[in-house]
Amino acid sequence: MKPVPRLLLPALSFVVMLVAVLQTLVVPVLSGIGEQLGASTSAVGWVVTANLLAAAVMTPILGRLGDVHGKRPVLLAILLIMVIGSLLAAATSSLLLLIVGRVLQGASYGLFPLGIAVLRDALPAERLTSAMAIVSGTLGVGGGFGLVLTGVLTSGHSDYHRIFWLVAAVSVIGLALAWWVVPSAEHAAGGSVDWSGGAVLGVSLILLLLPLSQAHLWGWGSVATIGCFLGFGVVFPAWVLMERRITMPLVAPTMLVNRPVLVTNLAGLCVGMAMFISFLGVSTFVQAPTALAGYGFTASVLAASVVYLLPGALVGVLVSPLAGRLVRRAGGRITLVLALALCTAGFALLTLLHTATWQVIVGAVLVNSGVSVGYAAMPALLVAEVAAEDTGVANSVNSIARAVGSAIASAVVVTLLASELLPGGGLPTEGVFTTIFGIGTGLCVLAAVLVVVGLPRNLRRPTDAEQKVEDATALAGEWAAVSGLASSTAESRSELRLAVVRLVGRAIARPRAPDLGRLQIGRQAVQLQPATDVLVHVGHRVEGAQQQCQQHHESTDPQWTRKRQEHDVDGGVRQLAPREVSG
Repeated sequence: MKPVPRLLLPALSFVVMLVAVLQTLVVPVLSGIGEQLGASTSAVGWVVTANLLAAAVMTPILGRLGDVHGKRPVLLAILLIMVIGSLLAAATSSLLLLIVGRVLQGASYGLFPLGIAVLRDALPAERLTSAMAIVSGTLGVGGGFGLVLTGVLTSGHSDYHRIFWLVAAVSVIGLALAWWVVPSAEHAAGGSVDWSGGAVLGVSLILLLLPLSQAHLWGWGSVATIGCFLGFGVVFPAWVLMERRITMPLVAPTMLVNRPVLVTNLAGLCVGMAMFISFLGVSTFVQAPTALAGYGFTASVLAASVVYLLPGALVGVLVSPLAGRLVRRAGGRITLVLALALCTAGFALLTLLHTATWQVIVGAVLVNSGVSVGYAAMPALLVAEVAAEDTGVANSVNSIARAVGSAIASAVVVTLLASELLPGGGLPTEGVFTTIFGIGTGLCVLAAVLVVVGLPRNLRRPTDAEQKVEDATALAGEWAAVSGLASSTAESRSELRLAVVRLVGRAIARPRAPDLGRLQIGRQAVQLQPATDVLVHVGHRVEGAQQQCQQHHESTDPQWTRKRQEHDVDGGVRQLAPREVSG
């Protein structure tokens, strides 16, 4: 292994922290952006919604690009896109261009999984877990830092452009650090990227979110609203069918039909919605001028950020590691139900009691705690229900579901805020906030019932290795599951994948052989069969698999090296026998 640059871990921690900063810094200042640009509440809401929509579509694509072309170039490209998006948002006074800048900033969500992947490639096994914990911790703290940063920069009704200029400067620093210290990978996996799947998914989500955010203007029974919903009803099923026919889909079709996995993803969607219902609802409520609205606390952006939102963000960071211990003792199912119960209690408090500062703070803290615990529980549920080699894919699908939930919540909350206004002041009525928090309560209750009914009681508990990785990424909060790390150790997984690819490639190269013999891998003997019936059984610890496979192939077939170069074994396995391997 090449020497690891000393600044690699600090540099990646700094780069990954930008993800949380970019997500939180805009929310408290949305009303100020609307005032300075002369835009309506529903229009300004797309500053958040478009960012989340872009994240839902771009994150899995960027992860796949990292596999195909290497982590370093993709990570640098993301940072460059962030710089461009931040500069555009800082320099423009056009709402449309601001939204375009926020879409570009949505690429930042790919930094965390790529950063973790860089650590896995660069660090030895004994240092990996602690390094992941450090990176995850800085990501969790970054959310709180973004809130404080926004409050300080926009205090006294200052120009909101300041926050984007600062983010642009910080992104340039992150780009320079990454260019300097992130090592180049020796090789990339190659393969293809499902661009069409990402495009069709994006179109379907736009058709869903657009009427949710504009129906109060168009009318729920208007041609535009109904047409968009009908379009979503056609395009989304078409996307599902398209994914079933693609060799390397954006979302594996099996993840859409397995009931426990489907229930977990629906719960993830609900938890993602809960986070942004609380975030947007509380921020807008506390900034309402009491003298004009008859509710709220006339809080400045700084007070809204530091007094009302920051405690929940910090408690969420502290609760996440404890949630990992609860998963290990009680299981993911019970932990997720407890998380939804916390969210329900927080929203119920906000619905019924919101006349005192402490009531709003406690309600927000309960919701944030529930969100953090829920995000810690979901990887364990996915580990229990999918094969080890599919864990990364399952977590990626879950991250899409959570991002989509956040985008839907953003659109719905903005629509409600603009639907019922006080006469003269243009402020939403107090009943709107009661409705918003009530929706959060009902949503969490529905999700809890879904989990209790839809998930089996006897789910497998994570292994010690799986739990160790989950604990290391727990501080990342809502980004923890994106990395797809809840699997066996890095070395074993890498060696196992190489062994399976090469063995199946051998079987494909000689499909008529009645019996390809036995091969010793680690502690287990593997019986090789024709390509139509390949079963590879390996032990928990795969040692030296790559070398033994290569020696076996070269000794039994002198032309193996030439065949491997001409045939592209990795691509051949995926295309010719995607379902012939079980292990």
